[in-house]
Amino acid sequence: MAFEGLTTKLQNVFKKLSGRGKLTEKDVREAMREVKLALLEADVGFAVVKKFVNTVTERCVGSEVLEALTPGQQVIKIVNEEMTALMGGTNSKLEFGNSVPSVVLLAGLQGAGKTTMAAKLALHLKKQFGKSPLLVACDVYRPAAVKQLQVVGEKAGIPVFERGQQDPIETAKLAIEHAKRNFNDLVIVDTAGRLHIDESMMDEIAAIKDELNPSEILLVIDAMTGQDAVNAAKAFNDKLELTGVIITKLDGDTRGGAALSVREVTGKPIKFCGIGEKLTEIEPFYPDRMASRILGMGDVLTLIEKAQAVFDEKKTAELEEKMRKAEFTLEDFLDQFTQMKKMGSLQDILGMMPGMDASKMGDVEIDEKQVARMEAIIKSMTPYERRKPEMINASRRRRIAAGSGTQVQDVNRLLNQFESSRKLMKKLTNGGMGKFLKRGKGRGGFPFKF
Repeated sequence: MAFEGLTTKLQNVFKKLSGRGKLTEKDVREAMREVKLALLEADVGFAVVKKFVNTVTERCVGSEVLEALTPGQQVIKIVNEEMTALMGGTNSKLEFGNSVPSVVLLAGLQGAGKTTMAAKLALHLKKQFGKSPLLVACDVYRPAAVKQLQVVGEKAGIPVFERGQQDPIETAKLAIEHAKRNFNDLVIVDTAGRLHIDESMMDEIAAIKDELNPSEILLVIDAMTGQDAVNAAKAFNDKLELTGVIITKLDGDTRGGAALSVREVTGKPIKFCGIGEKLTEIEPFYPDRMASRILGMGDVLTLIEKAQAVFDEKKTAELEEKMRKAEFTLEDFLDQFTQMKKMGSLQDILGMMPGMDASKMGDVEIDEKQVARMEAIIKSMTPYERRKPEMINASRRRRIAAGSGTQVQDVNRLLNQFESSRKLMKKLTNGGMGKFLKRGKGRGGFPFKF
């Protein structure tokens, strides 16, 4: 998970500060020294770290903290504000411009995930804005690059325009004419990459830019390459005048320093981030929410948005009523678990909840084999048994185990987990958590399984 190491270190620093009634200037400076080391270890650029720490220290040694009733919390508040500012302050929306079709040009080094991100972005904009996108294959050098775009385009249900290995500038020009004929109001162009900055590559992308006059020129960078990604961003920006950045593989990098450095170095906003391998795993980048995640304060807004995108309001209301009446069945259990998987890994979801320490969640990691086993067990039951699990006696358990290719102990474990979940969900629904979940902007809340 991105920033996992940084989050743990920062939380340890803040825990020391929060344990003291009053803070001295010496306390603040010692804490900021630890923050500085934590940021450097997370691969944030030295110049960026120095400026950030100096700004935070300057604010923290003022009366705003030293005279506060809860100085530790005040320090956290300042760090949160400055980290949000470092990453751009507010969400920067994608600009479609006035031309039809709108053109989004993607650039980046080879291996950053540019081709997959093209399909992710197209699918996201289709769902969120009702766009009719067209993907354009202008990477004619990397083996199978065109084929890869066709494969991910087909998975996303997005058409792809390609001309094989022919001139990419001419291909881009013809793609616009194709889009107009086929009523595509958005064109996303996948350009060629290299393993390192290459002058001919830059010239080609610049020529495509001049031909298409895109409303957005987005650089795709790999979070796992750290400062190399930031250096590449600066070189691309100098040549192309980027309008924004997309960071990929934020789910796999435990450092994540690129996300904290790239805005400061290039002056360009981060507009989206890739958070997994699935084509739906893309999020608009919100600096305030990311800062909150980094500091271990959760990200309730993103959690609510994810749930609202997955859970049907009517079904959720029906489920809440079932739980209140203790009518929650194994069919509901399987259905809700399947819906939860669509939101991402359980570790990521719990990491968005305030007070949860993602680094200590190793025991709640979803094992795909266990999920498959659970599904097999429930599907081996009769509809009657799923609705009335308390009627499943020893002989039924043996039959279910045989039918699902599992052991009786596995069936017993699932039934025990289900019963514990049913009791917990009834408590949450009738208590404060149910009310909290309903605050999802009046859209019915959402159920969880732990």
